Amino acid sequence: MEKILYYVWKHKIFPLSELRTTDGLSVEVINCGQPNIHAGPDFLQARIKIGDVMWAGNVEIHERSSDWFRHQHDTNKAYDNVILHIASVIDTKVTNSSGRDIPQMKLECPPHLLDRYRELSESLHYPACFSSVGQIPPIKIHGWLNSLCIERLSAKSERIEDYQKATNSDWENSLFIALARNFGFGVNGEAFELWAKNVPYGALGKHRDNLLQIEAIFFGQAGFLDENHLPKAYKDAIVNDEYFKRLSAEYRFLSAKFGLKPIEPHLWKYLRMRPANFPHIRLAQLASLYNRGAISVSHILDAENTDALLKLLDGGVSTYWQTHCNFATLSENRQHKLSLSSRRLVVINTIVPLLYAYGKHLGNEAVCAKAIALLEELPAENNHIMRCWADCGIKVSQAADSQALLQLKTMYCDRKDCLRCRFGFEYLSGGKRKM
Repeated sequence: MEKILYYVWKHKIFPLSELRTTDGLSVEVINCGQPNIHAGPDFLQARIKIGDVMWAGNVEIHERSSDWFRHQHDTNKAYDNVILHIASVIDTKVTNSSGRDIPQMKLECPPHLLDRYRELSESLHYPACFSSVGQIPPIKIHGWLNSLCIERLSAKSERIEDYQKATNSDWENSLFIALARNFGFGVNGEAFELWAKNVPYGALGKHRDNLLQIEAIFFGQAGFLDENHLPKAYKDAIVNDEYFKRLSAEYRFLSAKFGLKPIEPHLWKYLRMRPANFPHIRLAQLASLYNRGAISVSHILDAENTDALLKLLDGGVSTYWQTHCNFATLSENRQHKLSLSSRRLVVINTIVPLLYAYGKHLGNEAVCAKAIALLEELPAENNHIMRCWADCGIKVSQAADSQALLQLKTMYCDRKDCLRCRFGFEYLSGGKRKM
């Protein structure tokens, strides 16, 4: 109930009757204040006329007024500037740390709003607003999708900023880690990130021109060259494989030279995975990209459009991996190049966030705008989530909007956080009721 009261106050969904304090003084809300996402009162810098006095300060909201004491606000000086306490049940007076009485006002949630909120929160459909969202004006839909796209892009760029801190502000190394995580394509994302952080990036640069040595470092650091962890059924075939022998010899040399230690092989996942997505193939693709110097911050900045970036990613693998899906296991001769859809995902999930983070780092709005423009050039992702929204009447054609809908699902729909969603607001505030 408390978060619904918060919503009612924020959007001024007040009853038609005059607002009054529990002492009978009239209440005129000039400004509800700014929602506070940090510790302290719920709304800051509100302006409220109580009786004949204009007050400026903060507002706190609870379901019951006694919650003020239960949360120990009466001893917390951060709440001394509260000018109005709001609750749906007034069961006690409240005071601040100096003992001053704080004006209180009873505020109830309108029944129709409560009913609609329950419908959304208890719905088993996805999205919960499936039967009403199609009636929202397109301009409001596009406005919300634009905001969600920036929200998702900002969240992804924060991960890049974390890589920056871990690499002493090395943008190329941060790009390498971000790219590796993306090559896990969800299932092995965490393992690839851990692997990339365990690859000695500075030392790796000394061997960029030697693909075999790059592969030795990559596969060795993944734990795939450790004979103690090879599958028993194929161990003999693997250790006698000439390519495996060469990689192992190179890794032993480089491991001694740079003090390398691999990650645990059990971290890699294979369940219900097609051979083309095996970690071995993804590592071979990464090795080829690194060997060709295809992906770098300078190349990303120089790329004029998504076609240029997709071309940079359009590479194959070394001869051995064109016919194998792991060591000593043959696969169809399919070159094992990154598919167009996979390359698009790399641009969406790695290159665009890095470009956006780099623009923020430089304070260069043009670079940030370029990142967004790249998303607008790429077609929308085609998955179950997009099809669900299309069934509701929201069909998207560009990646900027599909990224927005993914953000909407993970950060709002999955959390049943309809009170923060603009689609939810449209329904709760009086859109046609069809549910």
